[in-house]
Amino acid sequence: MSAIESPAPIETKSAGGDYLDLKDAFGDFMTTFEAFKESNDEKLAELEGRLGGDVLTTEKVERISRALDEQKRAIDNLALKKMRPVLGRDGQAAPSEHKSAFEAYMRQGDDRLLRSLDAKAMSYGSGQDGGYLVPPETEAEIGKRLSTLSPIRAISSVRQVSAAVLKKPFSVSGPAVGWVAETAARPQTNTATLAELQFPTMELYAMPAATASLLEDAVVDLDQWISSEVEAAFAEQEGAAFVSGDGNSKPKGFLSYAKIAESAWEWGKVGYTLTGVAGALPAEDASDVLIDTIYALKAGYRQNANWVMNRKTQATIRKLKDGDGNYLWQPPAAPGQKAMLMGFPLVEAEDMPDIGNDATPVAFGDFARGYLVVDRAGVRVLRDPYSAKPYVLFYTTKRVGGGVQDFDAIKLLKFGTV
Repeated sequence: MSAIESPAPIETKSAGGDYLDLKDAFGDFMTTFEAFKESNDEKLAELEGRLGGDVLTTEKVERISRALDEQKRAIDNLALKKMRPVLGRDGQAAPSEHKSAFEAYMRQGDDRLLRSLDAKAMSYGSGQDGGYLVPPETEAEIGKRLSTLSPIRAISSVRQVSAAVLKKPFSVSGPAVGWVAETAARPQTNTATLAELQFPTMELYAMPAATASLLEDAVVDLDQWISSEVEAAFAEQEGAAFVSGDGNSKPKGFLSYAKIAESAWEWGKVGYTLTGVAGALPAEDASDVLIDTIYALKAGYRQNANWVMNRKTQATIRKLKDGDGNYLWQPPAAPGQKAMLMGFPLVEAEDMPDIGNDATPVAFGDFARGYLVVDRAGVRVLRDPYSAKPYVLFYTTKRVGGGVQDFDAIKLLKFGTV
């Protein structure tokens, strides 16, 4: 493209829900990706021809890259809508005894049925402790939608406990072994080394409000309403804590642990590889640092490994090619699937840091083995019709913790020199 030509406009639809069909959205996404490859190839050709990068070409590549991000969000939103429960009760199973009692408490504040269930099974509710547990149907719905919205939860191990702290022993090294001749002496060997990991659960809360008219409306599905109100608040807080939480009244994120160069890795620290350039990828053979990161992980962990990075970092890596001219980043093969980077799924977590000097904006590993999310059983709701009249507040709480359980299963890419 010459400097006097105007780039052809790329028609995109917003991520706000203009698409009506998931298949149409995915088709537009693939079309935009082809336009991105064509424009980026043109930009690289200009640079290789020593003509300097055309400003218009560069702007076009950035604009199409942003359009890809918007269309990917639109696809994710449509996929999420398909998973949401439908209003109404046609074809649904009859509500459980606890669910009926909980609905009466939510709508009218009548807790007599819940109190009678307290006498039958104390695990159902605890009004004396300031709130009642939601029915299993509602709790399962919240848990399912949180895993959809919280990217780290979706790829990590999730353990449900009944205590405030989960203590988990982990074998750091196995028993010593050795070869021995048939008649040689068998000296005693060292025993396995165990480390005790502790994962305390912290309180996470949301306080949605509803009018009395809404609660009196029998058409409104309270399960769906609670889930939709708390899912975004819980998922946003969880996502940030699982990445960079400091462990003080919140889970400890995997980026908050001590970091160490992979060549000197030791248990209790997260290993990293280096780009060799402060705050940037190398100007030449940038893909080599990604390969180094992949093979810093042991083969047993690579089988189920994922890349984790935010949208801005992904936009930078999306422009890289291998030695044969193929793009390292590949779009999802079908709606609802993940993009691939060098053959491994890519998870977009907006709470990951941006590229910067000595930052670690890229993580790679088997998070199902490396990171543990701990949920304390039960989501609790306290109905408050007095504090914000005419609204009724629903103080919804759950206890969740998290931390690294296998320090050998997660590796980082550090944009620095040491």
